[in-house]
Amino acid sequence: MASLTEDPVLGINDIKEREEENEKGNTQVVKTEEVGQSERDMASATGSSIHRSGSRPQLDLSKAAIQGNFEERDPTILLPNQSDDLSHLALDIGGSLIKLVYFSRHEDQSIDDKRKKTLKERLGISNGNRRSYPILGGRLHFVKFETNKINECLDFIYSKQLHRGGMDARIWNPDAPTNENAVIKATGGGAYKFADLFKERLGVSLDKEDEMNCLVSGANFLLKAIRHEAFTHMEGHKEFVQIDQNELFPYLLVNIGSGVSMIKVDGDGKFQRISGTNVGGGTYWGLGRLLTKCKSFDELLELSQLGDNRTIDMLVGDIYGGMDYSKIGLSASTIASSFGKAISENKELEDYSPEDISLSLLRMISYNIGQISYLNALRFGLKRIFFGGFFIRGHAYTMDTISFAVQFWSKGDAQAMFLRHEGFLGALGAFMSYEKHGLDDLMVHHLVERFPMGAPYTGGKIHGPPLGDLNEKISWMEKFVRKGTEITAPVPMAPTGTTGLGGFEVPSSKGGTLRSDASALNIGVLHLVPTLEVFPLLADPKTYEPNTIDLSDHGELEYWFTVLSEHLPDLVDKAVASEGGTDDAKRRGDAFARAFSAHLARLMEEPAAYGKLGLANLLELREECLREFQFVDAYRSIKQRENEASLAVLADLLMELDSMTEETRLLTLIEGVLAANIFDWGSRACVDLYHKGTIIEIYRMSRNKMQRPWRVDDFDVFKERMLGSGDKKPRPHKRALLFVDNSGADVILGMLPLARELLRRGTEVVLVANSLPALNDVTAMELPEIVAEAAKHCDILRRAAEAGGLLVDAMVSTLDDSKGHSSSVPLMVVENGCGSPCIDLRQVSSELAAAAKEADLIILEGMGRALHTNFNARFKCDALKLAMVKNQRLAEKLIKGNIYNCVCRYEPLS
Repeated sequence: MASLTEDPVLGINDIKEREEENEKGNTQVVKTEEVGQSERDMASATGSSIHRSGSRPQLDLSKAAIQGNFEERDPTILLPNQSDDLSHLALDIGGSLIKLVYFSRHEDQSIDDKRKKTLKERLGISNGNRRSYPILGGRLHFVKFETNKINECLDFIYSKQLHRGGMDARIWNPDAPTNENAVIKATGGGAYKFADLFKERLGVSLDKEDEMNCLVSGANFLLKAIRHEAFTHMEGHKEFVQIDQNELFPYLLVNIGSGVSMIKVDGDGKFQRISGTNVGGGTYWGLGRLLTKCKSFDELLELSQLGDNRTIDMLVGDIYGGMDYSKIGLSASTIASSFGKAISENKELEDYSPEDISLSLLRMISYNIGQISYLNALRFGLKRIFFGGFFIRGHAYTMDTISFAVQFWSKGDAQAMFLRHEGFLGALGAFMSYEKHGLDDLMVHHLVERFPMGAPYTGGKIHGPPLGDLNEKISWMEKFVRKGTEITAPVPMAPTGTTGLGGFEVPSSKGGTLRSDASALNIGVLHLVPTLEVFPLLADPKTYEPNTIDLSDHGELEYWFTVLSEHLPDLVDKAVASEGGTDDAKRRGDAFARAFSAHLARLMEEPAAYGKLGLANLLELREECLREFQFVDAYRSIKQRENEASLAVLADLLMELDSMTEETRLLTLIEGVLAANIFDWGSRACVDLYHKGTIIEIYRMSRNKMQRPWRVDDFDVFKERMLGSGDKKPRPHKRALLFVDNSGADVILGMLPLARELLRRGTEVVLVANSLPALNDVTAMELPEIVAEAAKHCDILRRAAEAGGLLVDAMVSTLDDSKGHSSSVPLMVVENGCGSPCIDLRQVSSELAAAAKEADLIILEGMGRALHTNFNARFKCDALKLAMVKNQRLAEKLIKGNIYNCVCRYEPLS
């Protein structure tokens, strides 16, 4: 075990410097209560300064040590003399809901070996800037409980030991004494109301954090660190807005709780409550309860979805005999007076339907808030207005009414925006108030939002508690399936277009209906991966969009959901077989199929639940779900079998290639890559091929059918760059990144011979492969062994692999140097940082980012990396995209061709 203080690469001085910097403190403007206020209060725009709480736990670094190998990506750091538990939990305890944000460490640890050490040395990767905060390298979870079920919340906290630093903390240091003075951060009124209960049940004290400070802190973090956080909502349509964090401030944050607070945010730790109104969520709920006898806020919202406000609201047409008041731009359907008809009709309360009352009330309050918010934004010259709070809670109709109010009064100059995590702003802000968590330094590429795997979603609502134990998950899935059709969906909205909106026209709903989103607080898990980087060779990272398929099109979404569903039985069979076909594997396979199907149903109901949905996200969901039920590599045995068959014929292929002229060989190599890319267990058409012949027979058949011109054919341009024309010989590329795809023939008979040709020309080659298995894709962990076996047949590969550190642990027979072309340029392997058939180049491994800095050629191979994603991507260097299309719909949409058409797209830098 290495001593932390003796190991300079971990940057202990950096931690101490941060402690000193943080002690300087941040100033913020004091908050007022989130309730309505008088005109006099509204006039006060500033207040006295406040500081963050000084009672937070501090890190004691004495005798700190790394557990295990300090070269690991996320080493476990033991802090034996920590005086307080470094809590991994924060709460926002409101009147209706308790929101929890808690942290858990990543379970998986990558194993460093000699190859990786050699690679890091060659690429100049240093551990000197390693982040040493224990909080980094894990997951942020978001959970909610109804406040009236606080005992269930306390049971949940206790079961996971969140008040003691989490179950993982007990694993790190099981002999640590129990801390009787543990403190966890909390905000909201319940932090005061339930403080004694937390002390009694859990033995912890609640350190109360300022509510408004937490809201702003949470909002700033989300807007800077989460890619698809902010969105607009008009006519039932959600559209995500990407905001450059350098242009984020200032903005207006409108928090709608019982009353409304309007906060001007100028930066981190800089905000002012500039206004507010006492007409807020409490007004809606209070008046609604008196007028309709509803027993809950949700019940009142559901009533509004079925209402028709024309029976109560006075419209312009009611005043002018059904005519518009065109002179001042008001149509007949414009609301002239909310509840105005009630004064002129001889009716009692019971004569009006509760549904109509609820809708009229919702519109009156939402429009009022929207108008006041815009006027305050106008007052301070703010273009961005973000709305949040319990009143919003993802309710589609509420967001629509506020959006129309802002649009109407601003004449389209301003937009109302909402936050996907808005229900957790306070809890997240409280969590960030702990010192030394490191979250302030996180960038958008360090966080990956994953689908929550604890319990499945369907029909827009979560069913079942967050589950941790695998057997619990399987058992819950079995119960879930038995309930079958008993699971309910959100109440559908009544058709719109029937009533006027306050001060402007009724929207025409594109879908015909609007619905409630009762699942607004059911969001993903944020994976914190500080080793991820933005791919440095993207031409413009701000405009880069990895997904080629637009799943915002409902028909497109339905098609791909069907494809994934039809492929599911075959995938389950392969997964169970990979685990030996045991009864346990069959039970897990069944649970995986049910969970994945439920997730698909959830996304079909609301595609934007976890941000902008792309095909890459869907495919990644499938792999994450497999791993959740402990299927590490569903195609392991198939990959091994296909690798052996391909390696057996590699020597003959290389001999054949060496007998060709340079020009013929280059064409044959590209043909070979395209032909070998036919092997794809994710394609139904390709799976059918496997029943008609062996892998080598299919490869030869594919090679024999290769005919130019291909559907996309830039080979001649690529050939000129590689070989030149006439006597003019071009400069070889310095370093090429080869993004490989499938195991077997694809990588061994396709990409390795192409890599060999580049090495022969003096180009360094980096094979880029998945960090984790996905279908039959080859992984970075598997590639060195494949290269070692291939190197037995080729001196070029052997020398390059030795230079690249791939043969450090492998026994490779040395060929006669006189019989081959020797090469001193290295062949390296790096992981791409993902475990999906697709790749998002905004989040790649630090190894790949380092390797890319010297690269001047990128080769993206396969449908997932070159078609499903990155087909339209542009780079700061030459790029070659190679793939055989194995899906008819993709062929029609992308290249206006057919299945088995080939793509050879070359995009030179100049």
